[in-house]
Amino acid sequence: MVDTEGLPLAVQVQSASVQDPVGAGSVLAEAKARAPNLQLVWGDGRYKGPLVDHAAQALGMRVEVVSKPPGTTGFTALPRRWVIERTFAWLGKYRRLAGRDYETNPRNSEAWIKICLCNLMLRRLAKRPISKPDD
Repeated sequence: MVDTEGLPLAVQVQSASVQDPVGAGSVLAEAKARAPNLQLVWGDGRYKGPLVDHAAQALGMRVEVVSKPPGTTGFTALPRRWVIERTFAWLGKYRRLAGRDYETNPRNSEAWIKICLCNLMLRRLAKRPISKPDD
């Protein structure tokens, strides 16, 4: 889960047998613990349903599903959906995360994702000018 700038709020690697709506509850809980003021979460059509709604209500969040307009075929750019897609693209530039998953322990995969996201954040910070304190 990332914020609107693509910075991580929660990182969890779960088994492939865990469906997205089922695993969303623990991801939402982790994000809420790290960002207590979190109130709105955008998700794709896969996150419609009672499990996500229940988790969001238990944590005091609103889950807004962003889906294609009815009758639309083919690719459609959806609002706010590009944020996570952009973050996945950034992660794909790191050789260790480029689509091959050799890790047997999900914690190792989470650690590599966090390392790569830290690198991205540090590169952003290094580009910003250092502000001088007012005297």
